[in-house]
Amino acid sequence: MTANATRVLVLNSGSSSLKYQLLDMGDARSDHGSGARRLAVGLVERIGEATSRLAHTPLATGGTTRETTGPIVDHQAALKAVAEELAADGLGLDSPELAAIGHRVVHGGLKFTVPTVIDEVVLKEIERLVPVAPLHNPANITGIRTAQALRPDLPQVAVFDTAFHTTMPESAARYAIDVATADAHRIRRYGFHGTSHAYVSRRTAELLGKAPEEVNVIVLHLGNGASASAVRGGRCVDTSMGLTPLEGLVMGTRSGDIDAAVTFHLKRVAGMSADEIDELLNKKSGLIGLCGDNDMREIRRRIDEGDERAALAFDIYVHRLKKYIGAYTAVLGKVDAVAFTAGVGENAAPVRAAAIAGLEELGMAVDASLNAVRSDEPRLISPEYARVAVAVVPTDEELEIAQQTYALVTA
Repeated sequence: MTANATRVLVLNSGSSSLKYQLLDMGDARSDHGSGARRLAVGLVERIGEATSRLAHTPLATGGTTRETTGPIVDHQAALKAVAEELAADGLGLDSPELAAIGHRVVHGGLKFTVPTVIDEVVLKEIERLVPVAPLHNPANITGIRTAQALRPDLPQVAVFDTAFHTTMPESAARYAIDVATADAHRIRRYGFHGTSHAYVSRRTAELLGKAPEEVNVIVLHLGNGASASAVRGGRCVDTSMGLTPLEGLVMGTRSGDIDAAVTFHLKRVAGMSADEIDELLNKKSGLIGLCGDNDMREIRRRIDEGDERAALAFDIYVHRLKKYIGAYTAVLGKVDAVAFTAGVGENAAPVRAAAIAGLEELGMAVDASLNAVRSDEPRLISPEYARVAVAVVPTDEELEIAQQTYALVTA
């Protein structure tokens, strides 16, 4: 790697999409990467369809977003199209300034607890974990192999969603099932959204003017997928998602916590297959199952118009949030802050207000005027008298991946 190689390309490969960001890390050794600069961002969606779309924004030149549509047959074609867009802005993948490519990998099991340079041994282990992440790890592997083919000389780094949660004690990570069966099939709570929880908990500490080691934070990552974590002194001690991203909070299309016997009941009484139950709980449940919408903005609009199904869906969503805030307050013992993040957490003021309402005895409150402010900056929305700070902290998973990648290859 050359001395002026300070750029990191971050790739997030989904089953039919490819998100990317190119960042110049510059002097990005601060806790929140203040020295980093985004050069380009983009998204390729509907890969494998005739209506594929690539949206590319060259931030380095202040250019406007360029969109192209048409068939992009696979991830290899998608990454080549991205490389062409970057090259058109003088940011090509053949640049000597590119230090590494960082890949989001959803499931790293217990083996991968830190960012890892990818080789064939690492890839085989990621493949071995496909049964516990069948929707995510195969797409991540495809993205890695495609990037390796384009730049075989460049370090490729895997940053794992599960890594931040590997600090959980066994009392939080273990399910109460037969130990031999659990160990034989790697059944335990792994947790997800780890890069977001790591970034947001650290930024929350900074917002409070303290070191991460001095702060206990409950992080609520609320997007279409949603998860909560209890972070004590910068280390995760509990999280809501489990073996898969299905467990925990009510989500856009996932049920979250549910009696496991519901699956047996659906098989015996409704005659549903394992695949049908899987699709029901992962894709047809949560908010969309309750009211037919998984967009919180639409749900709030319907509530304002008097829609009872939307109102019930919202109440169930908030009820589950309150349960986890209370539970993690008990786990941590002392809470310094509750931090809302991700699409819903950052933008849906009614969700934040409802989730904290009635928790005054826990030292939590929301100031209505502060909560109504829209901003891209981390901010407190609790009144000065509140014992526990309530914060809105925009997440930046791509920056977190870029920081971890750059730190590894320059160590």
